Amino acid sequence: MTVDPSAILRGRPPGRAPAGAIVAIAFSSVCLMIVLAFSAMNGGASFVVGLLLALLPLGIWLPVILALDRMEPEPKNALILAFLWGAGVAALVSMVLNTLNFVVITDLLVSTDDGWYWTAVVGAPIVEEVLKAFLLFGMLWFRRHEINGLTDGIIYASMVGLGFAATENITYFIQAAEVDQLGFVFLMRAVIAPLLHPLCTAMTGIGVAVAAMSRPGMLRFTAPLIGLTGAIALHSLWNAASSRGIGGLASAYLIGLVVMIVLIVVVQRERRRLVGLILHYLPKYIPTGVVAMVDVQMLSSLKARKAAREWATSRGGRVSGTAMREYQQAATELAILHERAEHAAAEPAELENQRQALLWVMQRSRATFLPTAGTANLPWATTAH
Repeated sequence: MTVDPSAILRGRPPGRAPAGAIVAIAFSSVCLMIVLAFSAMNGGASFVVGLLLALLPLGIWLPVILALDRMEPEPKNALILAFLWGAGVAALVSMVLNTLNFVVITDLLVSTDDGWYWTAVVGAPIVEEVLKAFLLFGMLWFRRHEINGLTDGIIYASMVGLGFAATENITYFIQAAEVDQLGFVFLMRAVIAPLLHPLCTAMTGIGVAVAAMSRPGMLRFTAPLIGLTGAIALHSLWNAASSRGIGGLASAYLIGLVVMIVLIVVVQRERRRLVGLILHYLPKYIPTGVVAMVDVQMLSSLKARKAAREWATSRGGRVSGTAMREYQQAATELAILHERAEHAAAEPAELENQRQALLWVMQRSRATFLPTAGTANLPWATTAH
């Protein structure tokens, strides 16, 4: 039987399709189609305008978020699922629940304006952040091995948030077009505050990541709940502040900017942590022949990694380039696996099986892009660091 290296790198049994992810993607896609159909029926000609304007921020922010993931790329199917969950399931259910909340709150307060305010400040943050969190909690339960650091939690949360924001923006843009305020609303939602949902849901993502990296215990239960609480609080604070004129909007924007800076710092620290793991654990494997010191240096530098992939592709075509990419990912996963073992984040037998599988991928990939045993004067040696 031919073993698929990509299955090993994704943590699933070789030869078995990711059935759960496929079903979840299909379900999320159906939900998204329902939301779009409903928006099209209610928006008429404005739907096309709203859809196109909602897609514009994605062209900017999707590449930015994915660029955070270059050291240890996440599976494409998991990233697609995260985006579709936010755009489909979370958006569809929140539309229903937020409408019900508005009706109930308005009946209690006997004021439409008060109903909108309290729905935005209390109801919507709870409903929307909980629905977005379901995907992250599901990953913690079913695909914890994919969450190897805070950056992973931030990336998955940001994908969910971007999907949700894109779908939500369609509705806002349609409504704005009907009252001739499209320019103002686009400025507010796509220019001034395009990352509200990713920033809020990132709080949940960090909590889930902490749980995924922790030893079995209370922290695995409390960290995601603390993160979700932070997401709801940030979302509520933003909605409350932005509804109070220019001054409130300025304070809300400042809050969002501070959160973004903190997340950037976290991502940078995480990247340094990952480089430290590579430099610490991989030299132990030099005697096995699956890695040389020059490879360790290459793996600790994004610039050198790129140079190595380009060299492998130019030398042996697409097959060699793919082998280099798999080698880099397997080596990175191996370093992370050692950290998980130290933290007792999984059963020893499971960790050992994964270790042996990753070493097999490294050996196989290395034999593809570097058939000879020599490692002197490899082109990426001069680009490391």
